[in-house]
Amino acid sequence: MPPILDLIAEREAAATAAAEALREQIAKLTDELALAETELAELAITRKTLMRLTGAGETTAPADATIASVAYQQILAVFATATSGMRAKDVCLALGAGTTAKDTEGMRAKLKRLVARQILVETEPGLFALTPTTPSA
Repeated sequence: MPPILDLIAEREAAATAAAEALREQIAKLTDELALAETELAELAITRKTLMRLTGAGETTAPADATIASVAYQQILAVFATATSGMRAKDVCLALGAGTTAKDTEGMRAKLKRLVARQILVETEPGLFALTPTTPSA
């Protein structure tokens, strides 16, 4: 039996090393995400300040109080950086929210509200993206 215990010990050491490497990757990605989110927040503040200074702020502010809320603005910020469509669970993960059925269903309801307001489109069932903008003439 000792050879089996040695094999188990070897596998355990390999699994421990793999888990530690993954923890390091997660920590690095978490730091990178925090930097990106900080930059996004700073850019949003800069845009808002410039629009206020130029007088364009009043015309671009959402008239809908729901869309103007912090929660919806965070959702829109996630979509602004997305390279493809996202599902409710993906948005929950991007926002650091829970991913239980209750959380994803709540997020899906918000995404559907954004679709109803023509801010997002549902490209296929459950897959959401920003509504394509048409260039102004």
